[in-house]
Amino acid sequence: MRALHVPDQGTPPVIEDLESLHSCIADLQKGSGPIAIDAERASGFRYSARAYLIQIFRRGSGIHLIDPIAINSLDGASLVIAALNKCMEDEEVIIHASTQDLPCLREFGIDPQRLFDTELGARIAGCARVGLGSLCESLLEIALAKEHSAVDWSIRPLQQEWLDYAALDVAVLIDLRDKVAELLEAQGKLTWALQDFASILKSPPSPPRKEPWRRTSGMHQIKSRYQMAIVRELWLERDRVAAQIDLAPGRLLSDSVISAMAQSRLKSVAELMKMPEAKARIRNEVQKNHIDLWFDVYLRASALPESEWPQLRSKSDSLPPVKIWRAKYPLAYARIMHARIRLYEIATTHSIPLENLLTPEIARKITFDNGAEKSYEFSQSLITKVETQLRLNGAREWQIEKTAYALAQSLCETEAPPAPEPAEEPENGENPPSE
Repeated sequence: MRALHVPDQGTPPVIEDLESLHSCIADLQKGSGPIAIDAERASGFRYSARAYLIQIFRRGSGIHLIDPIAINSLDGASLVIAALNKCMEDEEVIIHASTQDLPCLREFGIDPQRLFDTELGARIAGCARVGLGSLCESLLEIALAKEHSAVDWSIRPLQQEWLDYAALDVAVLIDLRDKVAELLEAQGKLTWALQDFASILKSPPSPPRKEPWRRTSGMHQIKSRYQMAIVRELWLERDRVAAQIDLAPGRLLSDSVISAMAQSRLKSVAELMKMPEAKARIRNEVQKNHIDLWFDVYLRASALPESEWPQLRSKSDSLPPVKIWRAKYPLAYARIMHARIRLYEIATTHSIPLENLLTPEIARKITFDNGAEKSYEFSQSLITKVETQLRLNGAREWQIEKTAYALAQSLCETEAPPAPEPAEEPENGENPPSE
């Protein structure tokens, strides 16, 4: 195992002016093969999800580190960024965990038309651990230093050891892509992965959450609509201020303080500051400077008439949670339980995570069948119906081929299976995070 701390070709200086960006474009045009891209955000530090560093590597062109904040502030930057994007439009772009980086890359102006996602490809190939460091160790026999993965990338100037880390992340991607592609090809899954990559590029941005304040940590302790009104008003004001000053909301006012305020009967700022949660969480000057604001919002929320209090449960267009299907939708419950067993068997056979075979959300939609409590007879027309529903819900053709028959069988079930059911999937249908 070889430990890497700096790329073999060294770490280049950061590109902060248009002349250097023009040189970067010229170098990329001289290179050959796919282009590897990575981006560093300031998640947990800043409100925005913009990129604070973009790394690019292509064989024959070297590594390039771009400061998008500096570049975007220059006159004429949009034309040069468009030229950068133009030189990539017909090339395969390699990104690790692309759904995380694509929004900020597109915000800067980089919009890939062909994608290879090394993390998703590794999932489909059945790799046990799909974080960049783990894959480099298992497939490339390289150990990457990861101690700078959670730093505040909005800080300027960027420290040299951070830049070395960032350059390494992109320097290994092309070799890693080749190894993952070899695994997929050997398993007959490369076309599956390519369909998934294409689907990512076509997917629209996620719509904003309805009533996002309901996801405040500690909401399980909130017992009344009156308390929920306080949480809502504090959350919304915090979000407004955080967006204005570009600070992560939790660094402005923590969820634990919001929850504690909603459960208290505060008469003054002094009482607010005596709360254990406030003593523990309100420390720096930015936080202290907003204390009066939070207390004013608290008083305003406390005085709201009952007609303006939120409902205990939000109205949602999503499916009801599976845990209530047994009582309210027994046929749907029987169908989803059998579907989970069958899908788990298929996923195991193909050495692929269950959520990558078919997202739990799609499986629930198919088996819930709009709440229809009617049984089906197994037939080709039922399989065709399932295939259509899968396609309408965004399933890829390879997923439809592998799962439609099993889902059609499950729609014909009328009793839940007696055997222990597989482990519960996450209700949101998302992949677990990479390590």
